[in-house]
Amino acid sequence: MTLPSHTEIAQSLQALNIDYLSYEHPPLANCDVAKSIGLKREGTGLKNLFLRDNYGKRHFLVITLAQKQLDLKLLSKQQGVSRLGFCSPERLAKFLKVKPGCVSALAIENDDTQQVELWLDKALENTPLWQCHPFENDKTWVLHLDDLKKFWAKTGHQPHWVDLPTR
Repeated sequence: MTLPSHTEIAQSLQALNIDYLSYEHPPLANCDVAKSIGLKREGTGLKNLFLRDNYGKRHFLVITLAQKQLDLKLLSKQQGVSRLGFCSPERLAKFLKVKPGCVSALAIENDDTQQVELWLDKALENTPLWQCHPFENDKTWVLHLDDLKKFWAKTGHQPHWVDLPTR
């Protein structure tokens, strides 16, 4: 399977008249790598988790602050979902069409069959600038939350603002 590239998401954003700041940097496998190399970018650093329920029938893109440590057991109970767990790289490629380390708020565009639920941390509701990988983790694009809302509406994904529990 050929995975989409940053040029494809750039075209989608351009069609919606959405501008963004663009940064190029070494590949970032996770939030800790960006911190360890002292990478400075505008906007808020985010942690993007691709989760599934215990049966593999429901899938969730969960976005929170980079430094937050979520309690998945409590989140499962809070949201009435059977035990949440991390998706395999194969599921990630199937549903969001990105590699591990490349998940972001923009990857939801690749879920054209509406099988992934978008859960956003309520702590981010008033955060204007969001850092997002454009399908590749050697780039960060910073988008305004209002533009992301317009983007998600276009993809058919209604975000659910959730009070995410921590460990």
